[in-house]
Amino acid sequence: MSWEKNVRRAVPYVAGEQPRKPDIIKLNTNECPYPPPPGVKRAAGKIDLDALRLYPDPGASILTDALAEYYHVRPEQVFVGVGSDDVLSMAFLTFFNSEDPILFPDVTYSFYSVWAELYRIPYRTCALGEDLRIRPEDYSQPNGGVIFPNPNAPTGILESIGTVEKILQANQDAVVIVDEAYVDFGGTSALPLVEKYDNLLVVQTFSKSRAMAGMRIGFCIGSEKLISCLNDVKFSVNSYTMSLPAQVLGAEALRDEDYFRSVTDKIILTRERIKRELAELGFSSTDSRANFIFASHESIPAEELFTALREAGIYVRYWKKPRIDNCLRITVGTDEQMDRLMEFLGTYVGKSRILDCTATIPEKIENGEVQ
Repeated sequence: MSWEKNVRRAVPYVAGEQPRKPDIIKLNTNECPYPPPPGVKRAAGKIDLDALRLYPDPGASILTDALAEYYHVRPEQVFVGVGSDDVLSMAFLTFFNSEDPILFPDVTYSFYSVWAELYRIPYRTCALGEDLRIRPEDYSQPNGGVIFPNPNAPTGILESIGTVEKILQANQDAVVIVDEAYVDFGGTSALPLVEKYDNLLVVQTFSKSRAMAGMRIGFCIGSEKLISCLNDVKFSVNSYTMSLPAQVLGAEALRDEDYFRSVTDKIILTRERIKRELAELGFSSTDSRANFIFASHESIPAEELFTALREAGIYVRYWKKPRIDNCLRITVGTDEQMDRLMEFLGTYVGKSRILDCTATIPEKIENGEVQ
């Protein structure tokens, strides 16, 4: 078929499974285990349904104004999109147009390489150190832009603001994007640096800490010039990207700071408890500052654990990729969900240890260690 030669080919991003089975424990897509603040439910009931026949405000001013007030910036410094993936995709399309490659870590959010391939952007990955941390010196080479998550995904490791600023100082002629999808779970945001570096774009989302993944709300903050460029490209693609309900409910979600803090604090406490309990079972994990744990077992392969958990109705994330093919990423759920996870792992690891011991008995008899 002759038309096929003109089709743009792409290897798509593979999202975590979205099973629709009853009674499963879903710990594979980093969603918040708790509902949005009560005010969101109340505001949803007050949305004027008649207004839905009209196109929404293309500037999403209800939400951009609320975000500007919350983060103490000007509305002209805020850009919103349909989830942070939409914001990041638009940023790739807008800012990464050099013949030099963009740079990002080798172990990172796998959508970055997908966008680079789709938009035909040259790119180069910079290997994380043995400790899975960014080496700032790797980002001093010629490039067409830099992007990295902080905390990183899937490792959960947080880089210091000092590290972020070193990268910015070495790249003042290129746009640097810091993807802060998980920053609310114990990280320090790079947002204060926006006033110092006009090439810095900080991206965040409502999908994790604000419990609104189903509403698809993402945003970024940067200099007015960066945001103006983003809007020019957005309005060249689709002026009406954010629905009226998303604008209204997103703005409402920002109003209940006490609820927001209670949810993130609860997730942090659960995360730290589970890290300790995993260590008792022979797991090692990174010092995650996200709403997930990145862990591997001392003797049981990650793929085996992933399969066993899935068969038990507990979904976690596993990648068969270099450097991380023996690790699981486990979303922090409710305490009840995590207790069920740990109960399963405790039993499974215990059986595995018994089998290991049993397997060595014939060898010990042969060596005269067992009479």
